[in-house]
Amino acid sequence: MTGAESSRVGWPDVAKGICIILVVLWHVVTKVAIHIPGAGPVTDAWAMLNAQLLPLRIPLFFLVSGMFAARAVLGRDATSWRRRAGRLALLYVVWVLIQTFVLALTPDFDTARATDGWELLAQLTISPTNLWYLLALAAYLAIARLTRGLPTVAVLAVAFVIAAVAGAGVIPDLGNLWQLVQNLFFFLVGLRLRAVIERFTRSVGIGGALALAVVYVGALAAVAALGIRLLPGVWPALALVAVAFGVALSVLLDRRAGVVARPLRWIGRRTLPIYVLHMMPLAFVGAGLEAVGWRPTPVLEGIGPVVLTAVVIATCLAVHALLVRCGLGALFDPLRVTDRLGRGRRRTAEPRA
Repeated sequence: MTGAESSRVGWPDVAKGICIILVVLWHVVTKVAIHIPGAGPVTDAWAMLNAQLLPLRIPLFFLVSGMFAARAVLGRDATSWRRRAGRLALLYVVWVLIQTFVLALTPDFDTARATDGWELLAQLTISPTNLWYLLALAAYLAIARLTRGLPTVAVLAVAFVIAAVAGAGVIPDLGNLWQLVQNLFFFLVGLRLRAVIERFTRSVGIGGALALAVVYVGALAAVAALGIRLLPGVWPALALVAVAFGVALSVLLDRRAGVVARPLRWIGRRTLPIYVLHMMPLAFVGAGLEAVGWRPTPVLEGIGPVVLTAVVIATCLAVHALLVRCGLGALFDPLRVTDRLGRGRRRTAEPRA
């Protein structure tokens, strides 16, 4: 382990590991499991459980991303945030194009894919695909930089109102645009309130984490019982409770459960290849199960999503390693190409002795 790795605070990587696993599990259940003929109550239970985690996985992901971006966005040097935003925007374009061609091989798979140039243009701009997280981060970095001189209270208040409106279902159904809009608040919370979050992590204990879990479950039950999910302000308030619980859980796992935290940290430092790749192996798995006419038993319905999630994550990491070994690492960092071109032009322009 390098010195940088040993001094790095562990809980944010634990949180990212939890989040990416939950993202893959969500797609395993909603894109494959529920579409298998013969799927029954066990699969329905998986779908319900995943739905209850919606306020947790993506908001927590963005909170941690905001914390990591604080120095680049709030510092004096504008190069760092621009580079990050440019890299993310290029990543989105590259992987939307790759995914469009690959998913054309599995036309029955339940996810958005462009079938013509206009649809592709929309997905690259106003109608984000399942890869929307990359586009959102690029936009959030720019917004955070532009508003860095404004008071934190004002910025977060406006962002909360935006999240409240988006969470109320007001935004037109344009792919994942609504998610891009409503999660800005949590990125800005992580960026603007990093010191507050760090103080919370130092003081959190088992009792506090259990209390937050109880509040989260109770809030979910109350929202469902009262039917107020689309009431403005309910979604971001519920997500704040979920995120507080997620942070507390990640801290406790990192502090007290090393056997669980170590693999989560390892995965949390490799979220990018899992995120950009996972929908493609999942599509082929779904097509394969359909082709062989597979029918699940209740036991397989119970363990299947967990096993398939692990298989998809392992496949993504293996494909990533293979692509890097084959010299295609620029697919995961397109700025490498522009950096090489820039260095080449500089060497060409240098006068020879």
